[in-house]
Amino acid sequence: MSHPRAGGAPVTMQDVARAAGVSVMTVSNVVNRRPGVRAETRERVLEAVGRLGYGVNLAARSLRQGRTNLIGLAVPEIDVPYFGLLAGLLVRRAAEHGYEVVVEQTGATREEELAALVSSRVRRYDGLVLSAVQLSDADSDLLHGDMPVVVLGERRYDRPVDHVTMANVEGSRDAVAHLIARGCRRVAVLGVSSTGPVDASSQRTQGYREALTAAGLPLDPALERPAAYTLEGGRQAVHRLLDEGVAVDGVFAHTDLLALGAVRGLADRGLRVPDDVRVVGFDDVPWAAHAVPSLTTVDPGHDEMVEATLRLLLGRIAGRRGRDEHERVVARHRLVERESTA
Repeated sequence: MSHPRAGGAPVTMQDVARAAGVSVMTVSNVVNRRPGVRAETRERVLEAVGRLGYGVNLAARSLRQGRTNLIGLAVPEIDVPYFGLLAGLLVRRAAEHGYEVVVEQTGATREEELAALVSSRVRRYDGLVLSAVQLSDADSDLLHGDMPVVVLGERRYDRPVDHVTMANVEGSRDAVAHLIARGCRRVAVLGVSSTGPVDASSQRTQGYREALTAAGLPLDPALERPAAYTLEGGRQAVHRLLDEGVAVDGVFAHTDLLALGAVRGLADRGLRVPDDVRVVGFDDVPWAAHAVPSLTTVDPGHDEMVEATLRLLLGRIAGRRGRDEHERVVARHRLVERESTA
C-alpha cells in the first residue's frame, strides 16, 4: 500500500534511502536492477520500496499520464517448457486486448521476485503476473498497492490476493489412479521434496499418496524419489531407483520433463514403456504429444488459467474491480491418455 509523505507529496528515492539506511545511488542501482549490490542490502532496499510505496506512486503517476499497455510476466525459469507454454499463451491472449507482455526471469529466488514487483512499478507496467515460489505470508502487503498484480502458484497468503492456480492434488490423484487402473501396483513418484512450504511438489506428492491409499496399496518410502525438475533429473532418479533393486511397474513424475527423462532412464536399463513400466507426467507441454511413446499426462487447464489471469488483471487495470475485491481461481484439469500408459 502506498505511504506518501506528509502533505501527500510522493515518496522519493531519498526517502527510500533513509528508510533503508543506504545511499541514493544504492537505491537507484537496486530499482534499476544493476549488479554489484550485496544481497542483504538489495533485499533491505526492496522491502523499503514496497513499504513506502515508492514504485506504486510512480505507477500511479504513469496512469495519470496514460497507460503503457505493457504487462509484466515474472516466471522462475524461461527455458522450462511449462513456463514457455504459459508465456506464449499469455502473450497471444494479451495481444488480443491490445497489451504487450514483458517476460522476466526470477530464478525462483525471493530477492528476484521482490525485484520483479519493484521493477514492474518503476518501469510503469500497467500490471504484473507473478509466478511466485519464494514470497511468503510476510510479503502479502507488497502485493496490495495501486499496481494490479495477479499471483500464479501454490503459495497461500495472509491477506487475499488475486490468485490463479491449478488442481495439483486432484490432478496427481487422477494420474496415479489411472496407473493403478492399468494394473500398476508398485508406482514410483519422482520430484518429491522433503522440506519447505506447501508448493506444487508437496501437493502432487499428496495426490500420489491419496490415490495409493484409496486403492488399498501401501505407501513405500523407497518409491518416493527426489529429483531435479529436468530431463536428466528424471533419468538419474530412475537409474538410482533401479540400481537399488526397487521393484517398479509405474512412474508418476511431477512434471512432463521429469517423465520424459524417466522414459529415457528406463530405456537405458532395458525396460520398455509401457510394456514393462507405465509412465504419467504432469503439465501437458507440447513435447508430451510428440515423444515416442507419446506421454500420458495431466493438462492443468492452461487456457483457463490464462483467461482467468487476464480477466482479473485487466479488470483491475480498467477499474472494474474494487481495491479490496480479490479472487482465487483453481483451473479445471483433465487426464490426457496417450501411449505411455496404453
